Amino acid sequence: MIVDPTIPVQRAWNTWSDRPAELTFLPLGVKLTPILYSTSQRRATLLPPGADIVFGRHAADGARIEFETRHAGTHLDFRYDRADPYAVRGEWNGRVPGEWGLRYWVTLCLSGAKGEEVVYRDGAAVIRVGTRHVALVTREEAVQVTVHDTAEAVAADYDTNGYFHTATRGTCGRVIALRFNLEMMRSNAFAAAVADCPDLAIRNARAALPAPAGDACLPVQTGMHAGALDAVRDVMAWNTVYDGINHRPYTSVSRIWNLGKFAVWFNDQTYAALMTGLFDTGIARENMAVAMASATPQGNFACIVTSNDAWVDRTQAPNGAFMAWMMYLRTRDRSLLELVYGPLVRNQRWWRTHRDPDGRGLVSCGTSAVGEGLYKGTHFGARNETGMDNSPTHDEAVYDPHTRTLSLLDVGLNCTLALDAEMLALIAAELGHDTEAAEFAALAASGRALIRDELWDETRGIFANRQRDGGFVRSLGPTSFYPLICGAATPEQAHSLLRYLEDPATFGGEYVLPNVTRDDPAFADNVYWRGRIWPNVNYFVWHGLRRYGFDEQASRLAAQSMALFNQSWTTRRISGENYSAIDGEASDQPDTDLFLSWGAMLPMLGVAEVMDFNPWTGWEITITGQDTVLGPVQSPLGALTLMVRDGVMRLMRGARVLLCCDMVGRMTDIVLDKGMFSCRLAPARSGRIILGLPFVSPEKTIAAQVNGHGVAITGDTATGSLIALDDIGAGATVSVHYTPTIAAAIAPGA
Repeated sequence: MIVDPTIPVQRAWNTWSDRPAELTFLPLGVKLTPILYSTSQRRATLLPPGADIVFGRHAADGARIEFETRHAGTHLDFRYDRADPYAVRGEWNGRVPGEWGLRYWVTLCLSGAKGEEVVYRDGAAVIRVGTRHVALVTREEAVQVTVHDTAEAVAADYDTNGYFHTATRGTCGRVIALRFNLEMMRSNAFAAAVADCPDLAIRNARAALPAPAGDACLPVQTGMHAGALDAVRDVMAWNTVYDGINHRPYTSVSRIWNLGKFAVWFNDQTYAALMTGLFDTGIARENMAVAMASATPQGNFACIVTSNDAWVDRTQAPNGAFMAWMMYLRTRDRSLLELVYGPLVRNQRWWRTHRDPDGRGLVSCGTSAVGEGLYKGTHFGARNETGMDNSPTHDEAVYDPHTRTLSLLDVGLNCTLALDAEMLALIAAELGHDTEAAEFAALAASGRALIRDELWDETRGIFANRQRDGGFVRSLGPTSFYPLICGAATPEQAHSLLRYLEDPATFGGEYVLPNVTRDDPAFADNVYWRGRIWPNVNYFVWHGLRRYGFDEQASRLAAQSMALFNQSWTTRRISGENYSAIDGEASDQPDTDLFLSWGAMLPMLGVAEVMDFNPWTGWEITITGQDTVLGPVQSPLGALTLMVRDGVMRLMRGARVLLCCDMVGRMTDIVLDKGMFSCRLAPARSGRIILGLPFVSPEKTIAAQVNGHGVAITGDTATGSLIALDDIGAGATVSVHYTPTIAAAIAPGA
């Protein structure tokens, strides 16, 4: 049963169910279900995830949804448009016939979540739920109208009796099925509307039937890393569903592969929160709340929680504080920090209490004596805590049943724990918890020192897993680069890591980053974490490179990640769980999910290369001079679009330009507030730069400075304040203070 009257109405019509082609009006639980029937195969389909459906564009709020169906060789294009919050329009168009259209049927079913009665009258199917009515109408009238108990029964009727069957005709029942064939209706339009009386619902549905003027305004990215934002948008929106058991919307790990009625992996859920936060802060918060709901009484987050099982004896690498802090930098919503702070603190302390049997300040993965989870108390169960279940970097580990931990000190795990402590220190300080901020800052510093000293293999010049009694393991994974993201590596160590990053015998090559070096015997296995490329790993390594100022290497990794993703995405719409490091394929292994949420972390790098929010440089924008559009995306000022045209970057909210600049280079640490703008500039070439604040007239400017020295303001009421900067060096700080009375010009929603 899928009903939630609390869902925001602007998202109410959406693909909430486990049938991706099915639309649900969530406040009432009313479903619009397409069913296709092929006579040549004598088989009907309700279009579950799989070969029958290809996911197209999908707005986060459901304002535009597109998909292609390929059942039995016939290709149809479907599209849904939300006419207003209470009305939705749909259409199909035949593209490729697989058989005579008279024998290929499209059926639209209207039904309710609780078996409410549906009536066919005046050319419309109408259902009453409480005091409300929902009407479904079509442009071309149905060939016949049939009545059934369930949508599954409609498909079964086709499978058993074919289309040339009239015994189920009727006008009243739990499911009304409107049947069409492609010979007579190769294309058709339909609409559904909600109202407080049936006649009004029918009128509103008919009013929604005409095609909307123009295209839907979806967040897009053109120019540099074109299509990156689009891909993140579509993967996140298609994987956002409704958990009817726990009565909550969430972005699932995948529409294709799930372990029961719902499934939540802790880290996957925080990644989804970060990525959905590009488009909708409400969806992002919902996802982070779902992640926090997996906290256990013991203090850790459950590794996974599903309708079948809960792995409370183990957790996953502690990445939640990093994701939460980046979400906060994007929105400046302190309530998000308040939501996550308590559970994240308990989790950080749990790691140090339960996974450090020697008390040395470095942890190992393990499995505690709680719960009834599958693999509890086993070597494999302990490995689950790294998230890299069959990585060869743990082949040499021994499980100790007394400490319930593996014998290895895992470099990636300890780096994420140190990073988690560092981010918790930032969160604690922002919330005013000064004592805890100092505690976590100290833990982060001590963790960095221990990683630097104890997990550095001087002989090989790389960080590596090692036995608690001292010996380093042979296999190396890309977590050897994770000391960059937590700041543990010395400059010399960091440069040594670059040799491995670029060496085609280890981690370099056309397709990167393999999860074990190419010269390791396990690389040839090409199964899961034995040799394949994982999007989340690339994402973390990219951040590590950026933290250390290896911008060129980071940009190259982002470009390779985008090329890897696009190889499967552009024509096949595959967002891989992992990819071959040999030929870049996602579909070469049968146990690789082809529409996984964290696959979007590859194009997320393409987004971040243009505009990002991160702990190292804050709000940053990279301007190449190439014509570019990115957005709308969420920011501290609401939804903004970054546009570069004719060498000028403009940051816009709607049609209003808030900031412009003709520089080629990087703008970091951006603050655009009610009475101040500031940033750091790193020009890529010398010469004059013009920076403008179009909403601030010169007479309203109080002061403008570059590196603490006053500079002149030009411009007028029409152009706003303009600052000319001549031959400034990288790292120059620009600040402009202006009269707060103009604050409304940049306040979100103004």
